Amino acid sequence: MSVKSLNSLCIIALLTGSACNSVANNNQNSIDDDSSKTVMIDSSKIEVVSTPKFLPDTMFASANVLEFKVETKLESSGELNFVEDLYRNTPGIFTFRANLYRDADMGGKITGTPTTIEKVWSFTTDYDSQPTKYGTWGGGSGWTGQPIYVKWTDEQVEHFKQTSKGLTSEFSNEEIIFGSLCSKVYFLNPNTGKPSRTKLDAGNTIKGTGSIDPEYYNYYLGQGVPCRTPFGCMVYDLEKHERTFMYGQDPGAWRAWGAYDSSPVDVGGFLIWPGENGSVYKYVREQGNIKLHSVLRYKVKGRNAPGIESSICVYNNYGYFCDNHGNVICINLNTMKPVWRYDNHDDSDGTVVCRPENGTPYIYTASEVDKQGFSGTCYFVKLNGVDGSVVWETKIPCKRTGTSGHTLDGGMYCTPLVGKGNCDGMLFANICRNSAGKSNGEFTAISTEDGSIIYAKPLKQFAWSSPVAFYNENDEAFIFTGDASGNAYLFNGKTGEQIFTKVMANNFESSPVVIGNSAIVGSRINGIHKFVIK
Repeated sequence: MSVKSLNSLCIIALLTGSACNSVANNNQNSIDDDSSKTVMIDSSKIEVVSTPKFLPDTMFASANVLEFKVETKLESSGELNFVEDLYRNTPGIFTFRANLYRDADMGGKITGTPTTIEKVWSFTTDYDSQPTKYGTWGGGSGWTGQPIYVKWTDEQVEHFKQTSKGLTSEFSNEEIIFGSLCSKVYFLNPNTGKPSRTKLDAGNTIKGTGSIDPEYYNYYLGQGVPCRTPFGCMVYDLEKHERTFMYGQDPGAWRAWGAYDSSPVDVGGFLIWPGENGSVYKYVREQGNIKLHSVLRYKVKGRNAPGIESSICVYNNYGYFCDNHGNVICINLNTMKPVWRYDNHDDSDGTVVCRPENGTPYIYTASEVDKQGFSGTCYFVKLNGVDGSVVWETKIPCKRTGTSGHTLDGGMYCTPLVGKGNCDGMLFANICRNSAGKSNGEFTAISTEDGSIIYAKPLKQFAWSSPVAFYNENDEAFIFTGDASGNAYLFNGKTGEQIFTKVMANNFESSPVVIGNSAIVGSRINGIHKFVIK
């Protein structure tokens, strides 16, 4: 890695095997041809390919029910410059669930068989008690709320000391960044839990997970609740320690709700960012700024446009996401046009996960029980990522609880975890049964081969937080997760044995980030916490 600025075209040359000069003569995707950027990743670790090998530019019959429009805002080419996953080479966890597959391969490591979870520190956020049209949001973090983790080099630390405002004495080589329900962005030293930079005002409540650009010092973050105006998505320039871009209401959107819970990603030189306004945006990036290249707007014929709360999952040039109407959609990121569509019956907010098998991408997702009424089914599916065909479907009975004024939906809100090591062939998820099963929440293991339920272990409350894995020297998996009553759990992934549980905070709605043998996760009210698996 280096803090020295490289021409934005040279990194493309490194990825494609082309000479910098030849790329410079043909590239049209940069905002400013003379712009420069700081490379965040070690390009020497990236597999060099001569040309991108794209999946077919086609549209299957299942997508014919979609009414869609692709609006192109820039005349430059929209074709991806490369298909490699830059997030797998970043020094840290730069986006929700770590990478483009969203498979949460965070490298959690432990020794032997763990027996306990210990809290190392807790950080208290501000608390916003102002009542709004949409309730009082307080502080801490909500769904999905995963922190971002960065490991800066010594050179980068010195660079920030020369360029960035707001650094504290706690600023060092490691940093945690997260948005809070109290409308602030926090920067912490993960070793001490103390602020590494001064907090920033995000303007509105943050529920989702931000992301850091692998090639620029940009932090992308979407607002979740419109308590104030403007309301939309933002770019923070980490070199300047300030917000440098804000995109509010989109006048062309087919849905009025302008939240962005989705965690955007850099794919082939573009930033892909779904919105809750029925649109998927494709941006060109530079330091501190993004510029709209094109946008997909869609809906199923005869229905209003749905919102997208899931984060887009990517395999090669195909992007996968689900929406509030239960659509699971694949789009070609080169053209932004739909490839296929699958109807998964009900509102789906958890992020789609990809795991290739023998060169074919397969994706996993599940629905909620929302539009079905107070009793229904969580449909857990494995789909072929090329054509959208169903490999298996598992039906899990769930309930929706509460009154018409305030309800808690059933089904799956988390993002599934694909096992490896001794749990290869297993998929883990928290399912909100709401008394349709053994308890309100169940930690569930499913076979990736046929969708059969291997085990379902009762939780003390329903759970929206996504599970994460730690592996020991024998490649044995141990799963950490939390529930809505603040219970932290540790399970043996293979057997489902509950090793540890204890109330350790308030509602764990957020998903953890993993650093070594520790998990850092936020809770509702006003907390963020570091736990060590021992």
